[in-house]
Amino acid sequence: MIAFDTAITFLGFAFALALVPGPDNIFVLTQSALHGRLSGIFVTLGLVTGLIFHTSAVAFGVAAIFQTSAFAFSALKYIGAAYLLYLAYLSFRAGKSSITTDNAPRETAFALYKRGLIMNIANPKVTIFFLAFLPQFVDPAIGGMIAQFYQLGGLMMVVTFFVFSSVALAAGLIGGWLRGSPSAMIWMNRCAGMIFVALAAKLALVQK
Repeated sequence: MIAFDTAITFLGFAFALALVPGPDNIFVLTQSALHGRLSGIFVTLGLVTGLIFHTSAVAFGVAAIFQTSAFAFSALKYIGAAYLLYLAYLSFRAGKSSITTDNAPRETAFALYKRGLIMNIANPKVTIFFLAFLPQFVDPAIGGMIAQFYQLGGLMMVVTFFVFSSVALAAGLIGGWLRGSPSAMIWMNRCAGMIFVALAAKLALVQK
């Protein structure tokens, strides 16, 4: 069991890090603004669930592979970049069709959840970050290191859900205006597509 003062210190860092603009919270913001607050919440749930993967990778030593193997790191980052480009394609294609019919199909909650999950898992920087960040708060002297890693990962999930959900709710406030303005919807979709392209390029060019 991690110490109370350690948990408080960790939470402070976690909140600060979750607030830093990055691919995940930008993704939540654009999805919420385009499709409503619930869409952002389901994407957030997927992103948060993905943190279990990164926590497990650190806890069981798999993260060391990504840190030492150039092939593993490159493979995962290119998968993530390809997925971001796919999202960009969907955004550009949806630019006009999403507003021309009242009965346009909406993505299911599971599809949105899966988007967030895949995007988070396919980002090797999160794994490397967890490898550098979490061990600083683990104390081998009290035993149960794997349990400590999962406690820290759980706290990170709670903080991330709170911050990203707040982003979704705030962005969702302008959703009604966007959906009532065809030109605004088209440009918002295009902006979202360009953001995904930029994030894909940034991820593909990142070095260990």
